[in-house]
Amino acid sequence: MAGIKVTEGYHLTKEEVLKCIDDFQGIALRSRFEIDADFISKLNNIKCIARAGAGMENIDVLAANKAGIKCVNSPEGNSTAVGEQAVGMLLMLFNNLVRADKEVRQGVWRREENRGVELDGKTIGIVGFGHMGKSFAKKLRGFNVRILVLDPYVKVNNSEFDFVEQCNEDVFFTECDVVSLHVPLTDETKFMVNAAWITRFKKVFWFINTARGKNVNTIDLADALDSGKIVGAALDVLEFESFSFEKIENKNLPEAFRRLTQSDRVVLSPHIAGWTFESNKKIALTLANKIIEVLS
Repeated sequence: MAGIKVTEGYHLTKEEVLKCIDDFQGIALRSRFEIDADFISKLNNIKCIARAGAGMENIDVLAANKAGIKCVNSPEGNSTAVGEQAVGMLLMLFNNLVRADKEVRQGVWRREENRGVELDGKTIGIVGFGHMGKSFAKKLRGFNVRILVLDPYVKVNNSEFDFVEQCNEDVFFTECDVVSLHVPLTDETKFMVNAAWITRFKKVFWFINTARGKNVNTIDLADALDSGKIVGAALDVLEFESFSFEKIENKNLPEAFRRLTQSDRVVLSPHIAGWTFESNKKIALTLANKIIEVLS
C-alpha cells in the first residue's frame, strides 16, 4: 500500500521485536506491550509509532517526540461503535433488561418490579469531549435529553454541536442524571472517579464507563451502588483487566469486583464497546492513512 511493505508480527514478544526493529521505519500495535522510554531509546530507524484505536497510555509519547518519532492513533475508527454501545448499555440500565432477561429465562414474569425509566427529559453529562464523547452526544440527539459537557481541554464547536451545553463543574455536578466517561488514562484521570468525586453530585445518578477501567476506583463505585448514590452502572472496562485488555486478571479478584458482578443494577461487557466488524476495518484504514502521511 502506497509503496510501504508491511510485515505481520502479531505474536512477537517485545524482545523479539527489538531484535528485528532496525529493518523497519514504523511500528503499529494495540496494547500488547508497553512502548516505554527504554524501548524507544533502542529505535534507530523508526519514524512512526502507530496505535490502533484511541488510548495512548502504553506509549511514552513524550519520549518518542524527543526522539523525533511521530505517534499517531485512530480514535475516529471506533468512535461510532463506542457511542452506540454507550447508548445501548444506558437503555439496558433504564429498562432493567439484565434482570428481566434472566428472570424470563427462568420462567419468572415480573412486570411491576421491572418497570423502567425513560431517557426523555433527563440530563446527560459527558466527561471528555473527544471523538468518543462527541459520538455519544450525537447518538443521544433523538432522545430529547439535555446534554452537558465537562472538558477543560476542548472547546465545543457550537455550530456543529448546538444541541450540547459546555458547562462548569458547579452546573455539571448539580444537574446530571446520567454521567458517561470518555477520557484517556493519564496521571490526571487515573482513579478520578472515586468517593470524593461521586459525593460532589447533588443528585443520585446512573454511571457509564467505556473509557478505561483504571479511571474508576472500583471499591468506591461499589460502595456508591450499595448506598444508592449511583442508581446503576454500565461498565465496558474494568480496573482489573490485563495490560493488553485481552483478559481479566481473575486471581484473587477483590470483593468490590464481586459485588459488581452480583448486582442486577450493573451491566458489564469485556472491553468491546469499540469492537465491531465495521470499526475493525475503519481503525485499520484510518491508521494506514496516517502512517502513509508520516512516512511519505
